[in-house]
Amino acid sequence: MSLRLFAAPVLAAATVALGLAALPDAVQAQGSSAYFRAELAAVAEETQTIAGGVLWRCDGTSCSAAQNGKRPLRVCRDLQRQLGAVTSFEVDGLALDAETLARCNG
Repeated sequence: MSLRLFAAPVLAAATVALGLAALPDAVQAQGSSAYFRAELAAVAEETQTIAGGVLWRCDGTSCSAAQNGKRPLRVCRDLQRQLGAVTSFEVDGLALDAETLARCNG
């Protein structure tokens, strides 16, 4: 068997393996563009919770979640009920105004 015939399949397999190894980083980078973002008044006791019908991931006082079909105020209220006072809440990069945030916490 010539070296060329052996090298081509090995090179192809190595290329696929490297591509698969990078996949978790790509998935994690995609997850960093969350639709909902919230800052809590106190550190979240849980790193993950379901509120507003979506999975929230929290690190300290910062939490984020993917989009769902519900209204942002309802999602914010559910998060507040689960984890406590919310000091800021963003929907697709836009922060809730002070009045709406007060309703979230009320």
